Amino acid sequence: MAKPKLALIPATIGTKVYSVLPSDGDGDFAFTRATAGTRINSLGLIEEVDSGKNRLNYDLLDGKVYGCPHLLLEPARTNLLKYSESFSQSYWTKSGSSIASNNAISPDGSLNASKLVENTSNSAHRILNGSGLSVSGNVSMSVFAKKGGRNFIRLTNNNLVGAFFDLNNGVVLGVSSGISAKIENFGNDWYRCSITQTGVAAERLIVYLSNNGIDTSYQGDGTSGVYIWGAQLEAGTYATSYIESNSNSTTTRNAEVATGSGNAQTFNDSEGVLMFEGSAKNDAVSKRISISDGSFSNRISLDYTQVTNTFNLYISNKFISAVFNVETNNKLAFKYKNNDCSLFLNGFKVGVISSVTVPVGLDTLQLTDANETSSPFYGNTKQIQYFDSVLADSELEELTSWVSFQEMANGQLYTIE
Repeated sequence: MAKPKLALIPATIGTKVYSVLPSDGDGDFAFTRATAGTRINSLGLIEEVDSGKNRLNYDLLDGKVYGCPHLLLEPARTNLLKYSESFSQSYWTKSGSSIASNNAISPDGSLNASKLVENTSNSAHRILNGSGLSVSGNVSMSVFAKKGGRNFIRLTNNNLVGAFFDLNNGVVLGVSSGISAKIENFGNDWYRCSITQTGVAAERLIVYLSNNGIDTSYQGDGTSGVYIWGAQLEAGTYATSYIESNSNSTTTRNAEVATGSGNAQTFNDSEGVLMFEGSAKNDAVSKRISISDGSFSNRISLDYTQVTNTFNLYISNKFISAVFNVETNNKLAFKYKNNDCSLFLNGFKVGVISSVTVPVGLDTLQLTDANETSSPFYGNTKQIQYFDSVLADSELEELTSWVSFQEMANGQLYTIE
């Protein structure tokens, strides 16, 4: 197989997104994010990344770091809660419960997690944020939790709809109608528990203790509870990476984008191959990776579309569609040449365009649309390769295939039992 002309394999945090090829730096992407953000580092801990620097995020499989990092790009989000780690503050109302501060090592590796402790009353034992917050539309809320005598919590909004979470087995229980819920293993018995509800108005994040995963009112023993850390409430259809908001104000993580890789000498107008490996959120928002001259008339665009789990390849106003789970890690490759274009997905040819004239003047690759302002790619990028000549179908199958079932399962973060 030929050597790629451009290759991005995320490996270094910095003010650019650095490509391995070409070695002179012409393949590096410009990067912007005007605020700090967080990532999961190589130790599996949440750490802050300074403003203006890209985030290389490691996947967790059963709470342990697996494989190489990916480039994480996310839209702007605001943690609308205050004191996201300081639950002893009066901002947090404790009912039938109390807070023991700095009681456990948190997911960031510090002794700053609190224990939510039930009292001895026969009642609900809970904690909730203060008044004054109001968000309408799509609302996602999350908290990191760890068993501490009690194995269950219920996370709800002020509408008292939510889900129970089993912190011993790492599963979601008893989800209310109209709610989607998720539990993620962060290791050391920590789980991030999150819920999302659409078309609502929310004012509160409420964490209830539960003695059985069914009830939220019971006779407390005065010592049992759960450890909590990193509460977040944001407007959106899914919970994004943790935004520390540990003061008497909300905190925003600005949007980030990677653009401007390559030049006219990098790309071949006549023929070539663009390969991408990664995943995106299935959130009805279009996300694109494109090669272009800066215009829509001369572009090749890999498009995670607004349609559920649908992917489109655009070239000269023609397209190929494929349906797959966009939230798992996938390998895509597109071969282009006059009247000879094809799309490969995870080792299989899934579409062909046999009558097309390829664009001209291609001079830049970016994780957004051709105009650099619309449809930015938000998701996880494992690798990008560009070849300035076409590859044989057998080579494209190899380029997009998994070496083994184990690699495929691990690459897509499946647990083999």
